[in-house]
Amino acid sequence: MQAPDSGPSHPHHRSLHALAEARRHLQRSALKLLGYAALAFLLLRLTPTFKAALNTMAHLQWQWIVAMLGLETLSEIGFVVSWRAIVDPDNLIERDGRGHRLPSRVAWAQLGGGQLVPGGSYSGLGVGAWILHRLGMPLAQIAERQISLSFLNTAVDALALTLCGLGLALGIFAGSGDVALTALPAAVGAAGIGVALLAARRGPRRAQRERERRPRIAAAIETLSKAVDDTDKLLFHRGSWRSVAGAVAYLGFDVLVLYVAFSAINAAAIPTFADVLMAYIIGALGGSLPLPAGIGAVGGIGGFLILYGVEHNAAVAAAVIYGATGLIVPLTGGAIAYLFLRREFAALAAAPTGSLSTSA
Repeated sequence: MQAPDSGPSHPHHRSLHALAEARRHLQRSALKLLGYAALAFLLLRLTPTFKAALNTMAHLQWQWIVAMLGLETLSEIGFVVSWRAIVDPDNLIERDGRGHRLPSRVAWAQLGGGQLVPGGSYSGLGVGAWILHRLGMPLAQIAERQISLSFLNTAVDALALTLCGLGLALGIFAGSGDVALTALPAAVGAAGIGVALLAARRGPRRAQRERERRPRIAAAIETLSKAVDDTDKLLFHRGSWRSVAGAVAYLGFDVLVLYVAFSAINAAAIPTFADVLMAYIIGALGGSLPLPAGIGAVGGIGGFLILYGVEHNAAVAAAVIYGATGLIVPLTGGAIAYLFLRREFAALAAAPTGSLSTSA
């Protein structure tokens, strides 16, 4: 007698597969719904102050605006430095007579693309990956290095959140003394770093177990594990100082843009830098929502500035001006970079795509 079919085509297995897919879809939808609900809540809380905030912005001082644009440019340059050190450490993109400026142009295009496509920095990764693949870099190598870059920036944010939160909680830094706004975020940041390091150490064994049954999942685990391990080495061991310095500049100058925004609007009371840093890092999580131009981050930062005791009108005005500055600089730089990249793409269309892979 023939044994019952146990393969994926069996109705029972098809039903289980369909239920699993439906569950994953519902989970993703629920997360998106929670994100939109949080954004809607913030907008509803902030809407009554928009008109007053616009009146506040009517008294902008152009000297401070110029300073903000300069600081934002330095922040984006920090990203470019870190990008070159991690994504193209061997200067492979420059070979074959392409010129030493090409990697920087790709990085700037990635920054600009992240502002146009919903999804924040994650969409920027997609834009950068597309350009790198057009230039001949293998997708596996692109994924590994782009994820390493993303993890480095996230790790720098988590370290800053932990250190600044502890400093505020212990009274070392001037600012909010609320435990829920200082010690709690610091604990979350430290826990996140610990979980990432633990996952990196256990990742290879988990990937080994999944390799035969789920090869794609195993490959993803290995990529993430290696990215976290590389970030750990960059930050705490023998890492490249250029990549870490670039990531610190990317965060630090961007926070300075938000801090200087209060002087630009001539705010009656300027919050401490530590409070601005905490509100920036926590509120910027809204940038992961699938909204263009970093709208989610602007709403989140404005809301958390208010939680940290900043006057409503000043908080909204500063967040909006910061968001506009963070939109203008990468969009302008990305557009200029893409104009130069179009010539490179035209040259690639007339020749076979080479490989930029390396065994290093």
